[in-house]
Amino acid sequence: MADTAIVDIDGTLVDTNYQHALAWFRAFGRYDVWLPLWRIHRHIGMGGDQIVSALAGDDVERRHGDALRDAWVEEFDVFLDEIRPCEGATELLDALGGRGFTIVLASSGRPQHVEHFIDLVDGRSRCRAWTTSEDVEATKPAPDLMKAALAKVEGASGVAVGDSTWDFLAAGKAGMPGVAVRTGGFSPEELRAAGAAHVFDSLPELIENLGRTPLRAPP
Repeated sequence: MADTAIVDIDGTLVDTNYQHALAWFRAFGRYDVWLPLWRIHRHIGMGGDQIVSALAGDDVERRHGDALRDAWVEEFDVFLDEIRPCEGATELLDALGGRGFTIVLASSGRPQHVEHFIDLVDGRSRCRAWTTSEDVEATKPAPDLMKAALAKVEGASGVAVGDSTWDFLAAGKAGMPGVAVRTGGFSPEELRAAGAAHVFDSLPELIENLGRTPLRAPP
């Protein structure tokens, strides 16, 4: 059994996925690359180092990759004051801590964004550590972020909690079970196909059913 809960922030604890999609849409548009929003949304949760190539191809990454990421930051910052915690976010952290888990917030986001979101869910008093884009070279769906999160607290093994398919592709590569919530807008079928062992519609539903998941209690 795991001793560490590795909890995604964006889309899981704070309601950000559609803002991310719109920010990427606007960033690509600056370079006359027009992508349908539904396609962008299906890639939210993938790290910024990989999403440009995945969505627009290697040529766009070579010509505009860094500039697109900078543009995305500018576009996303417009939404920061509107972002709110998902219902049950602090309650989930309290429930996991009450069961004895060490909690690490796993994010490949920019440090300034991660710090802001941690404050939105009062995470500093509830979590042992957190990650940002500065902690890894390759982000989700690579397993590096999951491994870095576990290493921050010297955990023996972890359970990943997230909202996107990319969370569970990364967790599977890191050898971790995954528990999904649908707060990011992905379907149960997509999340299970990516490797999530359990899927819940909301954080309150997850809290009610922790005893049925690998988050029952640490050894």
